[in-house]
Amino acid sequence: MSAAKAHLEALPRGLQVALVLALAALAAFPFMAADFYVQMVARMMILAIFAMSLDLLQGVTGLVSLGHAAFFGLGGYALSLVSSDAGPVALWWSLPLALAVSAAFALVIGFFVVRTHGIYFIMVTMAFAQMLFYLVFDNKELRVGEWALKLGGSDGVYINFKPDAVLFDLENKKAFYFFTLACLVAVYAFLRRLLWSPFGRVLAGIRVNEHRMRALGYGTFGYKLAAFTLSGALAGLAGYLWGAQTGFVNPELMGFHMSAHAIMMVILGGMGNFAGAAVGAFAFEFLLHEFKDLPSVGGFDAGKHWQLWMGLFIVAVVAFAPRGLLGAAARLLQRGEPR
Repeated sequence: MSAAKAHLEALPRGLQVALVLALAALAAFPFMAADFYVQMVARMMILAIFAMSLDLLQGVTGLVSLGHAAFFGLGGYALSLVSSDAGPVALWWSLPLALAVSAAFALVIGFFVVRTHGIYFIMVTMAFAQMLFYLVFDNKELRVGEWALKLGGSDGVYINFKPDAVLFDLENKKAFYFFTLACLVAVYAFLRRLLWSPFGRVLAGIRVNEHRMRALGYGTFGYKLAAFTLSGALAGLAGYLWGAQTGFVNPELMGFHMSAHAIMMVILGGMGNFAGAAVGAFAFEFLLHEFKDLPSVGGFDAGKHWQLWMGLFIVAVVAFAPRGLLGAAARLLQRGEPR
């Protein structure tokens, strides 16, 4: 079996058809569902972008980060800092700014962390994320020269207006939904193209054997730093959309739990192909709501302990479907194909 197929980078034809049908279902969903469910699926799509951004590091490059939520939170806080109570900010400059802020922090942090390997990389990424978390958590306002940045401390910050997109109204739930769907498709298409580009093949080579890639003459530090920076920028995009949709950002968006959730989404769906990360985000959020709504059995509140059921489900997936839900689906399709 080739390395690409072992890592499910090459999607079987049946899965490609299923993904196209899923995209069609997402496009039709707002016309058939109530606003509450439209907002819930939009939130799932935002988390799918977040999970795909981590998959570029974890699934493609082989770098497991426990601090990826820092860039997610930075995207949301960037929107809150440029927003005002007087009216909405323009989408055309606030969105690139949020991506630039997340990318800049990822570049600086990555310059230090990609020099480490294995468990040290994991711990250093978590350390940097915790530093940013407590910087926001402990300060309601941060002064940089004459600038006063309102961070809100542990209470967070409200964003009273969605960004102004001029051509469409993001205050309209359906319009925001389709804008998020467009971002999801664009990010997926971009990352799939990147995966099979010379740059993406070098990243995959680094995942398989970094020492061999160095021996072949590739500067692995620069490639890993570029991947880390790009991954941070895409996480910032997801954080920007999250802040715009919820109208609120707080330090928990940068917390360890958010990073852990992203890792579980990637593992749940399947690493290294980006569609798996998106599927994992949808599955994770759906199961989260289902487990939280479990009824009480006797004196035991099953819904209160949703983390237990989620953990058991993740363990089951890792044990019986090590390539994730998408990998399990691919295996079933291959069994059904005539030999």
